[in-house]
Amino acid sequence: MVVARQSTPGRYGHRLLFYLQFSIYIHRPQQPEEASHSRHRTLTASMAATSPPRPRVMVLPFPAQGHVMPLMELSRRLADHGFEVDFVNTEYNQARVLAAMAAGGEAGGAAAHAGIRFVSLPDGMGPDGDRTDIVELGQSLPAAMLGRLEEVIRARNTRWVVVDVSMNWALDLAATVGVRVALFLTYSAAVFVLRAHIPKLIEDGIIDESGNVKRNERIQLSPKMPAIAELPWTSLAKSPESRRAMLQSVIKSHPACTLADAIVCNTFQEIESEALALLPKEPLVIGPLVASKSTSASHFWPEDLTSLAWLDAQAPSSVAYVAFGSYTVFDTARLQELADGLELTGRPFLWVVRPNFADGVDEGWLDEFRCRVGGKGLVVGWAPQQRVLSHPSVACFISHCGWNSTMEGVRHGVPFLCWPFFADQFLNQSYICDLWGAGLRICADERGIVTKEEIRDKVARLLGDEGIKARALSLKSRACASIADGGSSHQDLLKFVNLLR
Repeated sequence: MVVARQSTPGRYGHRLLFYLQFSIYIHRPQQPEEASHSRHRTLTASMAATSPPRPRVMVLPFPAQGHVMPLMELSRRLADHGFEVDFVNTEYNQARVLAAMAAGGEAGGAAAHAGIRFVSLPDGMGPDGDRTDIVELGQSLPAAMLGRLEEVIRARNTRWVVVDVSMNWALDLAATVGVRVALFLTYSAAVFVLRAHIPKLIEDGIIDESGNVKRNERIQLSPKMPAIAELPWTSLAKSPESRRAMLQSVIKSHPACTLADAIVCNTFQEIESEALALLPKEPLVIGPLVASKSTSASHFWPEDLTSLAWLDAQAPSSVAYVAFGSYTVFDTARLQELADGLELTGRPFLWVVRPNFADGVDEGWLDEFRCRVGGKGLVVGWAPQQRVLSHPSVACFISHCGWNSTMEGVRHGVPFLCWPFFADQFLNQSYICDLWGAGLRICADERGIVTKEEIRDKVARLLGDEGIKARALSLKSRACASIADGGSSHQDLLKFVNLLR
């Protein structure tokens, strides 16, 4: 783990510090925003017979769970406002989504939501390709998809494409087929600001051309932005050559990103005001976009709904919820320490162990663990995370700190225990722990292992800290205010709707 140290004032007019960042390739009561959406759906249905043809928008996410989910939620919002949405999945992920929906008893998987149509395209990977290799997957997508996207846009008379920033090669569609493009940030605004500063950081000798930090410092581009000690591509690329190539790709693609017709952010003003002010144009800030509970159309694995009944049987604010997203993989040593640590807490826990989560671990080990903990803990393959985080029994969220999970935890006021692994997860940890004060870091020992004692002690410390709990609830209050009718994010969503028309 990188330990911060103070540095001398730098060229940016405040202290320069250095810290990790992201890779470019790479049942509750109805809430206010849902009530608003329901009213709009009723109005839309009553006007359907006399309305003109619905405007058509294409939505293009990077094929990863944490990218698909917020863009599917945005697609639902657009459909509720009268748009026809073509939602692009890779063929591989579309098959997974349909299988998950079928397993959950949702018939007719193509109907994710009225007004949303799935478009599945090849990803360029072979049948046995490793789709957990984000770099390889990202490199295969443009050649496989760009021509087919052009065909769909022409055939469907699409006027706008909402492009995931990690699919920024699709900005070429503006020139080839004449569509307008909105760039959607599936990571924080701070990451996008960091991208813009890469050439300056190289010029000033702060990083080299492979993205390696030259001095044992941290970079902080603004006083209320996270400090970063390692650039994102260093955590994903496997060699100096690949890091250099990735960095050059980021630099080369960034000017086109700034020329998008709109920049749309899954965040809210109250938590990223300084980063948002540094974006190249005034952004449309519409977050947090939290997934609807009505469908699993954006999930790659079936949700285990038994977790909700299990939570119902637990005491209020007693459960540690443990989930590490769709890419993190644990080896045997880390898995054993985590399992033992959860037992040592003496608290009930809900632990998500997806099918490809553990590397080289025998399936029988997990069965034995389930038997050993009995009703004290529940292990599931995939959980309905929104409903879990909103459940009154949940006390804390042990998380990898992906941006989507971060926004979900913030939206529901749950304190974090942060255990990041790569990409923007370390920057998000800095937001949570250093700037928002809504969580604690889980720290590895000198061997790089997070021990069971560390897990036990940090859970106890987190849940005994009333200040952290209060700050987490304050974040929830501000998030809810932003997406409620008249809130800053709700107003920007309406601006975006009007722009797309």
